[in-house]
Amino acid sequence: MARIKRIVRHLLVAVIVGVAALAVAIRYDAPCPAPAPDVEGPDAMRAVIHACYGSSDVLRLARIRKPVPADDEVLVRVRAAALNPLDVHEMTGRPYVMRLAAGFGRPDEVRAGVDFAGTVEAVGSRVTRWSVGQDVFGARSGALADYVLVREQRMIAAKPPQLSFEEAAAVPVAATTALQGLRDAGGLRAGQQVLVNGASGGVGSYAVQIARALGAEVTAVCSTRNVDLVRALGADHVIDYTQEDFTARSERYDLILDNVGNHSLRDTRRVLKPGGTLVLIGGPKRDPWLGPLGRSLLAVLSAPFVQANVTTMLAELDPDDLQTLAAMARAGTLRPVIDRRYRLEDVAAAIDYVAQGHTRGKVVVTLD
Repeated sequence: MARIKRIVRHLLVAVIVGVAALAVAIRYDAPCPAPAPDVEGPDAMRAVIHACYGSSDVLRLARIRKPVPADDEVLVRVRAAALNPLDVHEMTGRPYVMRLAAGFGRPDEVRAGVDFAGTVEAVGSRVTRWSVGQDVFGARSGALADYVLVREQRMIAAKPPQLSFEEAAAVPVAATTALQGLRDAGGLRAGQQVLVNGASGGVGSYAVQIARALGAEVTAVCSTRNVDLVRALGADHVIDYTQEDFTARSERYDLILDNVGNHSLRDTRRVLKPGGTLVLIGGPKRDPWLGPLGRSLLAVLSAPFVQANVTTMLAELDPDDLQTLAAMARAGTLRPVIDRRYRLEDVAAAIDYVAQGHTRGKVVVTLD
């Protein structure tokens, strides 16, 4: 028995030491390396890069070599790009847990941005779906640049003619998150009552429209200045959170899409109908280790002890979903909301604005 106790003690010590070592490694910020010389000449292009973690001061508009498409790739001349909270997290390396995938000390991917819209500049020898001159939109790391490479079968679709390049760039990540949160994680069905908390933000503004398109009765929660906006997007009911707490009302909902996480899980679950679903998209960002994922983890751990169906999700960039969103835009049931526009040279100011967490719809960066 004494031997077993010693073994257990040693194992516990090893686990504690391992966790402590991982904690030290995961929060380490390597110094920024000296910037590489800019590429000159006709093969050069502009790209926003961040070779280390930090505030927007680490962003640099560099001149790098213009990429050449492989056999299955499409080279897109970017006309507009859009920002997401994801871009802030990748720049800062916070919450720290994301560095398990993004890179220890420094980011593995130094080019910034994901959402883009533009025109096909060149295609690989095996590409059949796209041709030079087509207008497209999609999602690919490194989108804050003059050009971006996308594989033919990945996150790229024809730009709906009803949308400008700026509007199309504002769609992919946020609208995909809203669609998957409502349809997949939430199991939304026509006729259900849906509440969208944080209805005026990037994901929320799309969620209101998509829920209506899927046949739901939508209640939108937003601040006073955004009441008219979410009504114009199609919300059946609007709750001004500066005047009223939706968790204290008598109404009950089949599905709640929570983009904010400004109420306790217990209070939010209370306004679900029996059998209803709470989908957690966002949450408080104060915790530097887990950020909004902390609330999601709490929901997972408490799930066996509560009757409500609480689920969390991270969107997957699905080409089929991008086609679905494009079709909705063509039909006029999906309209991007653009808060502010910035030039590529001013991307630091743009990302600082997104980091404040009060955008109305999307922030876009124009390259024309």
